[in-house]
Amino acid sequence: MSRRAGREPGRPARWWRRQSLRTRLTVIAAMAIAVSVFAAFQVASELLDRELRDTAEEQLRADSRVLATNAERAGLAKVELPPYPGSGRLVRVVLPDGSTRTPPGQPSLPPVSENAERVARGASADLMESDGSDEEGYAVYTLRAGDGAVQVARPVDDSPINRFGFGMLLIGLLCMVGGALVGRTVARTGLAPIDRLTAAAVRVAHTRELDAAIPDEGGGEIRRLIRSINDMLAALRNSRQAQRLLAEDAAHELKTPLTSLRLNVELLIRLDRRGTLDSALPAQSRTRLLNDLGAQVDELSTRVAELTDLARGDVSDESTEVLDLADVVVAAATRARSRMPDIEVALDVTSVWVSGRPAALERAVLNLIDNAGKWSPVGRPVEVRLRAEGASAVLEVDDAGPGIDAADVPRVFDRFYRADSARALPGSGLGLSIVQRVVDAHGGRATVARSARGGALLRVGLPAAAPALVARLTTGEDTAAS
Repeated sequence: MSRRAGREPGRPARWWRRQSLRTRLTVIAAMAIAVSVFAAFQVASELLDRELRDTAEEQLRADSRVLATNAERAGLAKVELPPYPGSGRLVRVVLPDGSTRTPPGQPSLPPVSENAERVARGASADLMESDGSDEEGYAVYTLRAGDGAVQVARPVDDSPINRFGFGMLLIGLLCMVGGALVGRTVARTGLAPIDRLTAAAVRVAHTRELDAAIPDEGGGEIRRLIRSINDMLAALRNSRQAQRLLAEDAAHELKTPLTSLRLNVELLIRLDRRGTLDSALPAQSRTRLLNDLGAQVDELSTRVAELTDLARGDVSDESTEVLDLADVVVAAATRARSRMPDIEVALDVTSVWVSGRPAALERAVLNLIDNAGKWSPVGRPVEVRLRAEGASAVLEVDDAGPGIDAADVPRVFDRFYRADSARALPGSGLGLSIVQRVVDAHGGRATVARSARGGALLRVGLPAAAPALVARLTTGEDTAAS
């Protein structure tokens, strides 16, 4: 029993949640009208009942005064009592000895109450009371007259109230039905944009067509919802287009190294099967070919890593922390020197604290140095400068190469973009694109200009960390060190 009792309250709620919004609005409209009609019926019934009782009591008082005047003139024992009309008013005279007189043929009234006897004895002037002990109750008015009292009574008739209640019940039922119909119509009209929006969303889900925008109709919340969904569809279209372009560009960029790698491997396999590997391919040529294969594998691995990093959507899963950007630049320069031993990297850095992801920032700085290293002539170092400018940390990578043509400047940070002069150099065109994405993720800005040395000047500005936070961190480090 306890488990069933615990489940019962949840059933209406579960039923309500399963209903459509249109059904809910219909039920709410019908219930609102029903409650309104019920409240109006209660108020109207109370007012009507009070008005009928006041009217009946006023009539009883008037009739009692007439009968009392006649009784005082003729005497209580001799006053002529009006004959009983067959229905309606009833009269009675209460004599000093407590006996009563009534017209012949009149139905008997309830016994004289103690309060009415006190009126007859002169203790009170009048009394209005109701008696409901019998099936038919009476409203009895007692008025002092001579040495006794006169009483005029009327049956308490609730039939007008009952008829009024029955009429109100019929009206309430009709109003409920009408309210349900009106609520259904209003719900259908008001939810029509939602229905069309749902149909459009279902069509998009089935056809996978993101180009068809949902018509902007309605107002208020409906319009904001439609605009939000259209914005979402536009974002999905852009994302799908970006994925398609990435896949097409990746396929194009991977095609050349894969083709070269496959041809070289097929050549080795074919010569090995013929048994002419040593004669057809001397040791020096074989070494050069193997070196080429290794270089192609390295290039292919680098491009796959760059594509993977670019396609992940976020810069990294690592958390953001407050760090000294000078440490990141020094670490990236060290890696660049190991990768390009022929290129000199000259550092001119000062301590500037920023909030960022260390690995992502190091990757961006390394890509900047790698890009500059491709263009710097032998004996001309790549200059890397880091300083604070106001509330920003400014990193500059300066090379002494031929510089970037003005026509290529707007597309320097595009994915897979390579200037005509750079197509003979190693690379995939993804390095600076990754730099742009990392800088954007950190709220910074990357620009390109011509260096005073004649080459390219790549400049990155990042928001510097708050001085108070830096002071706390450096103070904590100094305390730990001491």
